[in-house]
Amino acid sequence: MQDINSAVETLVQSSNTFFLLIGAIMVFAMHAGFAFLEVGTVRSKNQVNALVKIITDFGVSCLAYFFIGYWLAYDTTFFASAGELSANNGYDLVKFFFLMTFAAAIPAIVSGGIAERGKFYPFLLASGLIVAFVYPFFEGLIWNGNYGFQSWLEETTGAAFHDFAGSVVVHGVGGWLAFVGVYFLGLRRGRLAGDKLVAFAPSNIPFLALGTWILCIGWFGFNVMSAQSMDGISGLVAVNSLMAMVGGILAALAFGKNDPGFIHNGPLAGLVAVCAGSDIMHPIGSLVVGIVAGWIFVQLFTFLQKTKKVDDVLGVWPLHGVCGAWGGIAAGIFGSESFGGLGGVTLSAQVIGTLVGILVALIGGAIVYGLISKVIGLRLSEEDEFKGADLAIHRIGSVNHD
Repeated sequence: MQDINSAVETLVQSSNTFFLLIGAIMVFAMHAGFAFLEVGTVRSKNQVNALVKIITDFGVSCLAYFFIGYWLAYDTTFFASAGELSANNGYDLVKFFFLMTFAAAIPAIVSGGIAERGKFYPFLLASGLIVAFVYPFFEGLIWNGNYGFQSWLEETTGAAFHDFAGSVVVHGVGGWLAFVGVYFLGLRRGRLAGDKLVAFAPSNIPFLALGTWILCIGWFGFNVMSAQSMDGISGLVAVNSLMAMVGGILAALAFGKNDPGFIHNGPLAGLVAVCAGSDIMHPIGSLVVGIVAGWIFVQLFTFLQKTKKVDDVLGVWPLHGVCGAWGGIAAGIFGSESFGGLGGVTLSAQVIGTLVGILVALIGGAIVYGLISKVIGLRLSEEDEFKGADLAIHRIGSVNHD
């Protein structure tokens, strides 16, 4: 009997490890989506830079999170023998891999906002600092109960802040960090002609669309696998993600007037917003959340195209920052039993948690980008920006005409 129990326990543990590994691989693949979404949006002279930024940010993020970030968030290090680390089929290692792909999404989000005029190494340094210190501070606060914040919320409002798959922890923080970086950089040269703003059209719609498709597919690993074990799998998460994605598509189609850029960002807006409450909302509630998110993105990105103060190339602040904040708050509405959800949430806790996430991102971003801006600068020279980041930084264009 003992042998049978041991075999069952091993099977369960190995299944959980494999389950989470698949999730980690799916979220890892989403970084290709981030890359192609940016490649398709920026001008052709900045496409190589977009690809290089995403993959190098991932490498730097991995080391920053391995040695510092994961330790700060979960009080866990990897300074042990390989035998100890591989216990339980290496589940703890795979959990790190899974959560590291979330952490690395922060610089990938920022990359789209600061595109076409940000220096390479200063922003790479900023990525390392953010993933090592800023992001894990809020991650640990919410997902590990650090510093008693969640306990205080539960005592004060009747529920902890609920963010199942990171509407605020990942996307909201990433989007508001990007907002700070974009603010420090200012307008791209050429955007202002006299008193009129010039819009730069996406350079490659097929690449933009490919990025969206890769992200959408990977997102089901991002959301469903956030259960982190086989016994936590819920079809509700999958269908809620699907409905929010569809809601975002249709809202972007309706409000974006057939613009392919809006239409391909619409599903991402819906998926960002549904992350927080995907495990507790009713599918119809998720559809509404996705529709509102799609509308938010179209309206805010349109507004950004008309303002001289913020030049957010991919619209990552409205897409991740604002739609992420909407998702955090929406979980407190549509996750409640009165709206067909499973309950266990309060609107007040969701609002407070969302605002704290925004505050952490704004303060952390101001410190990191402010210091780097003062010491080594964040922006390309006028000449390098005119040439494009591909030639100025990497000495090669996206297409070789020789």
